[in-house]
Amino acid sequence: MAYANNRLLDSLAQPQRQKLVNGLQTVELKQHSVLFDVREAVDTIYFPFDAVVSLVVPLNNGSVIEAAMVGRDGVIGAAAATNGRVSVNRAVVQLGGRCLQGQAQHLKAVMDEDPAFRAQINAHEQVLFAQAQQSAACNVTHNVENRLARWLLRARDLSGNDQLDLTQEYMAEMLGVGRTTVSLIAHTLQTAGLISYRRGHIRLTDIEGLQEVACECYHAVKMNYDALMGQSNA
Repeated sequence: MAYANNRLLDSLAQPQRQKLVNGLQTVELKQHSVLFDVREAVDTIYFPFDAVVSLVVPLNNGSVIEAAMVGRDGVIGAAAATNGRVSVNRAVVQLGGRCLQGQAQHLKAVMDEDPAFRAQINAHEQVLFAQAQQSAACNVTHNVENRLARWLLRARDLSGNDQLDLTQEYMAEMLGVGRTTVSLIAHTLQTAGLISYRRGHIRLTDIEGLQEVACECYHAVKMNYDALMGQSNA
């Protein structure tokens, strides 16, 4: 089986990859399902193929703030395998799809046998931390139109699909704004020919145009990934 649909798995040397995937199984993640919550012990890891997972921080008023987004570029739950601590965020399936799933202890066993592999997993956790920092800066600096364009492009990159099954309510929740705001901006992007939208379904029709609208954080997150993961493979 080829694992090119997950960038982290595909970056591993064949012996590492084979040893790891021998303890994993393919499952389908359902949209909006919660993989784990804040302060829960995490005993399961996920390597997405076309599913996308948002790591969010829930607030007492019922709203959430998205800290990071993970898809076919990485792994969810690896921190538990690294240090055995509880989660500091909630993992919500943003876009349903396939992934490889396994026990955190299995990942830890493979990491313990191979320092180079452990370095890759640690680098991936740094990627998530850098993404959370970028999100914090983005939320207080850039306007909603820039952020929505960035968010849609990121979801496309991580799912490998121009068609995104997302409601305006969900996008508004992830961006921390009202649904009416997202509706107005989505209409503007559609009028400009950058997306086509019908209830619950968005197609990105002009990627280059969306990249011009998106804030700098879209490219910054990608560059951070390349820099940190590239160092781990050096």
